[in-house]
Amino acid sequence: MGPIARIITIVAGLAGGTVFSQAPEFAQQYRQRIGGAIDELRVIVDDFNTQAAEHHLDRQQALNAYAQSSDDFLRDRGVSMQSTITRYETLLSQQFRLGTAAPAAKPFVLLRNADDVVFANTWRDFVPGVPVSFAGLVWGAIGFVSGWVVAAVLGLGARRIVRRRGAYRQVPRV
Repeated sequence: MGPIARIITIVAGLAGGTVFSQAPEFAQQYRQRIGGAIDELRVIVDDFNTQAAEHHLDRQQALNAYAQSSDDFLRDRGVSMQSTITRYETLLSQQFRLGTAAPAAKPFVLLRNADDVVFANTWRDFVPGVPVSFAGLVWGAIGFVSGWVVAAVLGLGARRIVRRRGAYRQVPRV
């Protein structure tokens, strides 16, 4: 490997390390957003449960009442409420898994079943953090190695192309 290739490989490794080192910070900011979403959804779900209880119904009975209504609006409202409850429970589950995962594993937990809205908003507002934690250093090392490997593989391919062109040009033409 020539000196230019080494420099490019090291720069690619550093770029990969920098990008990957942000995975734990992104997971942390995502987890904070989940907390906010859960707080808001809890208000809606608790209000629904309270109203159902005031009419001597549990949650499922109240949802069934919506589903059995002859009014399209009420049936649609029941479907909407069921979606809200499902999302609330999914976010609670993900919050628990993120809270109990090892720091370096949190990005994998996040990617396994991320909420589209929370993920998009986290990405939109993401502020990179300095990788001073062990998890940040682990992810930085993973990114460095990944960037280095990609650059080395691309460099190998580029060298082969250059060698073939050089060999092609050296063949005498008749």
